[in-house]
Amino acid sequence: MDFETVMQDLEALGKERTKKIYISNGAHEPLFGVATGAMKPIAKKIGIDQSLAEELYATGNYDAMYFAGIIADPNGMSEADYDRWIDSAYFYMLSDYVVAVTLAEADIAQEVADKWIASGEELRMSAGWSCYCWLLGNRPDAEFSADKLAGMLEIVKNTIHEAPERTKSAMNNFMYTVGFSYLPLHELAVETAKAVGPVEMKRDNKKPAILNAYENIQKEIDRGKIGFKRKYVRC
Repeated sequence: MDFETVMQDLEALGKERTKKIYISNGAHEPLFGVATGAMKPIAKKIGIDQSLAEELYATGNYDAMYFAGIIADPNGMSEADYDRWIDSAYFYMLSDYVVAVTLAEADIAQEVADKWIASGEELRMSAGWSCYCWLLGNRPDAEFSADKLAGMLEIVKNTIHEAPERTKSAMNNFMYTVGFSYLPLHELAVETAKAVGPVEMKRDNKKPAILNAYENIQKEIDRGKIGFKRKYVRC
């Protein structure tokens, strides 16, 4: 399938209601309002196509950018490519659910995510912490340094309440994911989440969200789900 055909197919799948939901979360024109599940049949026809992914991502159309992440070749992208993608990710649904997800399937994932976390920029930091969430929820525990993750939990404990709003959310998810999916530091993540307590995240035109990693980890303990790993990162 070529670029024009994909754009036409995505436009045909757009729904006004879905578009309004995306806009309420921070998306802006151009976008069609395509439900992510509706993209799967097109993605199956295409498979992995990095050059097409680049064309689609460059449109600035939210749906095309999301679809680009599904068909991208994670190991076919360099650090500079990921930096270029995160530069264009103008709100969290792109930074955390497109760029971070694609990066999580790349061999350079931790290296790039570490730099983003240290950047001081809200959405770069958010994508970096989110990438670790996707990694921890999918890859074997042995692929991670427990000492490094323990240090990251300490950073979260000391800085989350003063962090930028979207970064707060990703850091909170990091605590939860370590507690849920990374057995070696389960207890430390629980202690950290308890020490952090509820986190208030301000949102444009909405009431603040109250995030509580400790309560969410406890729910997973009650369900007997601790240590859970996803089979796939991308849909």
